[in-house]
Amino acid sequence: WHGDAARTVLVGDVSEEARTLSEVTRESMWAGIAKVVPGARIGDISAAVQASLESHDRDYGIIREYTGHGIGTEMHMDPDVPNWGRAGRGPKIVEGMVLCIEPMATLGTEVTATLDDEWTVVTVDGSWASHWENTVAVTSKGLWVLSEPDGGQAELEKRGVPFGPLD
Repeated sequence: WHGDAARTVLVGDVSEEARTLSEVTRESMWAGIAKVVPGARIGDISAAVQASLESHDRDYGIIREYTGHGIGTEMHMDPDVPNWGRAGRGPKIVEGMVLCIEPMATLGTEVTATLDDEWTVVTVDGSWASHWENTVAVTSKGLWVLSEPDGGQAELEKRGVPFGPLD
């Protein structure tokens, strides 16, 4: 079984603008996670991430080349979970699904390039970027954020979302 997570770690003397980018991206991840509800659709997650990123006075680039995804016996499985989109579209969310919600945003454009090491991704315009990701399981009791030490309980309860680890 696979798990996946990403965190933006601020190192050294970082501008307030970069700090805000990281927090805005993190918050958009939780906005998307809050929409992971049985019977909802993948587009509901995507629309929530996009709306969260667009709810600020500043325009953030929403990286579209990379998406969240299903996860389980393989690292990247269906369905793709874009960080933009329209609510009510895409596959239905059902109990037992495990999804990675992973917004990536920039202080510039959404255009990226992969370096020669075939791993490192950078913004073409050289702007700061942020990436936050959690792995979320849909249980009969609610959500269990597998990549958070507390299962996501604190953040889920803040948003009125049922927390539901397995017994």
